[in-house]
Amino acid sequence: MAKVSLSKSSLSQQSQQLKSYQQFLPSLDMKRKQLMGERARAQAEQREFVAQLEAVRQRVAETLPMLAIEEIDLNQLVRVEQVEFGRENRMGTWLPTLAELKIAVRPYGYLSKPHWIEPLVEGLREALRLRIELRLAEQRLTLLDQAVRTVTQRVNLFDKVLIPRTRANIKRIRIALSDAERAAVVRSKIAKKKRAAEGLG
Repeated sequence: MAKVSLSKSSLSQQSQQLKSYQQFLPSLDMKRKQLMGERARAQAEQREFVAQLEAVRQRVAETLPMLAIEEIDLNQLVRVEQVEFGRENRMGTWLPTLAELKIAVRPYGYLSKPHWIEPLVEGLREALRLRIELRLAEQRLTLLDQAVRTVTQRVNLFDKVLIPRTRANIKRIRIALSDAERAAVVRSKIAKKKRAAEGLG
């Protein structure tokens, strides 16, 4: 911590700093609250993707129990052909978005494969899309957590360190200035009495 000079110019500078800190703190706190709201939405979105993915798995397991016993090659039946991500700015934080997703289905013969392949392909496509959406939601949540942490640290810096320190500096400067003023008055009175005593003597 730099030593603060005990002068009127330093008092003015410290008062100006305190004023700017107090003006900046509410907007920083509002940004923190907005980021926390955005983080809560991202958490809800993530939970929704998890629930949808579990629903797809459950639906496939219930409607296609023959998957466990059939010896049909289902590897690479569906795969991601193309994924493009975008970015959006939320309260100064750049978050990834899904711009485009193409899922390719490996060609299969309708007559050479069982009749339940078609609903399986649809279930696999949906599950693959949801897994990508879930991974993206997790990335967004991680970035929002970091942003909330950073802004909270800044709010705490202003609220718990800079503003109290500046107030203490202002108080110390005012006390020093009033002490100096009082000492000057006392010196003036002593000098006046001395001059009066010399004039008499």
